Amino acid sequence: MSSVHDVSDPNTWGPSIDEAVNTVSRGGLVVLPTDTVYGIGADAFDADAVAALLAAKGRGRQMPPPVLVPDVRTLDGLATEVPDDARRLVEAFWPGGFTIILRAQPSLQWDLGETRGTVALRMPDHPAALALLRRTGPLAVSSANRTGSPAALDAADAVDQLGGAVDTYLDGGTAPGGVASTIVDATGPELRVVRTGAVPLEALRDVAPVLGPDDATPETPETPGETADPAQAAVPAEDTDAATDATSDVPQGGAAG
Repeated sequence: MSSVHDVSDPNTWGPSIDEAVNTVSRGGLVVLPTDTVYGIGADAFDADAVAALLAAKGRGRQMPPPVLVPDVRTLDGLATEVPDDARRLVEAFWPGGFTIILRAQPSLQWDLGETRGTVALRMPDHPAALALLRRTGPLAVSSANRTGSPAALDAADAVDQLGGAVDTYLDGGTAPGGVASTIVDATGPELRVVRTGAVPLEALRDVAPVLGPDDATPETPETPGETADPAQAAVPAEDTDAATDATSDVPQGGAAG
């Protein structure tokens, strides 16, 4: 049976975070508040839990979830070939509404879906989310909604949409941002925005050269059987990312959410 736990006060949220940690450790699903929208999360290294997350949302493996992380230092444990400009953006906008798509470490024992070797990472700027992530480690997190419906901005909306598919709901009040994260693809020859959101393009360009969604991009030869854009499976088209959020969605050609 699902349960709802208050995490609005750091002084009293201990038992609630404990329950969410226990849920994740046994392969269950949690809904958590983030600085963008509410997210539905699972252990990123538990393939069955990730599959349950996708099923709860009503989506398939072709729409893998982004991954939320507790610390900037997690970046190099999950990603490889990180460009210097991508690091500058992470340092400037983490924690916050900024998601970066990178090439995943090939040695990772996880199955997020059809990612084609990429992963979308974000560090949320929300105390309850970070408190949970620091204890669970990276979580696969997508926006807390059924596919095709708006992302939940509070726990009650998430309960209405996801119901008993989620074991533990963390209620932190209304999501303070309500706007999806900005997503930048760093897997190609140049950084480019694949979804506009909480961080404006101008702010990104103050830190590093970034192509906008409508800017021309260099031609990339396509390998038979592969997409010309390795980020194509990193974040699903409808994921408003919590990547996820995670939380306006990324075109399939570029979530945690």
